[in-house]
Amino acid sequence: MAEPKKKIPDPLAVPQYKRVLQEVLENRPSGTRLRLAEVLGKNRSFISQISNPAYNVPIPARHVERIFEVCHFSPAQRAQFLEAYALAHPARLPEPVLPPRFREIRLKVPDLHHPERNRHLEDLLADVAHRIGRLLEDD
Repeated sequence: MAEPKKKIPDPLAVPQYKRVLQEVLENRPSGTRLRLAEVLGKNRSFISQISNPAYNVPIPARHVERIFEVCHFSPAQRAQFLEAYALAHPARLPEPVLPPRFREIRLKVPDLHHPERNRHLEDLLADVAHRIGRLLEDD
């Protein structure tokens, strides 16, 4: 009995689906990248890596549906993305959307009167919250 042929991933397809995401993000309001990072529970640098075709960092399948949801892909963009994604990762299918695992809270913190220091404080607090969330997920 012949074994079914395994589909070979197309390395050129990763930049293809990333280009689609990049184009969608470029046509969305400012703040979309930050909102996407928050929804995915990642840093802003992760969004830069997954949306830049020059980086070979693939988009995890578990994030695909949330990306569609936050970025408001058109049906054509979604189809184009999924076609390239399937070529790049034939063994992986995007996972269905799960309810948010985190909830948003607001904190009042002192203004450090320096944009870089303020951003560093925000990133630090967000990182602490995400680490606590990961600890709780392990239980």
